[in-house]
Amino acid sequence: MRYLRFKQWLTELKGTVGGEIQSIYFEEVRRHASTDSAHVYGGLMATLTSWCEHHKIPYQGVPVGTIKKHATGKGNASKDDMIAAMAGMGYQVTDDNVADALALLHWALSEVDNA
Repeated sequence: MRYLRFKQWLTELKGTVGGEIQSIYFEEVRRHASTDSAHVYGGLMATLTSWCEHHKIPYQGVPVGTIKKHATGKGNASKDDMIAAMAGMGYQVTDDNVADALALLHWALSEVDNA
């Protein structure tokens, strides 16, 4: 069910923005804490890539170290470093997940600007 809910969420998100999603960027995880988490990640990846291909939306995974280096200058930055970097940009960061998402957004925008 989690993959069906994820696919439905993507479809709802697409509808929320008027059907116009230009690209999707996501954190590319290369190491997982457990076999179960690796299986879940694989299922989410399969769902995301098939949905994007179906809707002809380009997608790209970005390695965690790349996101951290862009945000802090260090590819092995800690969660606290990431939070501080995004707070330093004026965001009210509630946790490391929000900091990571904002850092990924800034990385993606810099890539679009450099294209």
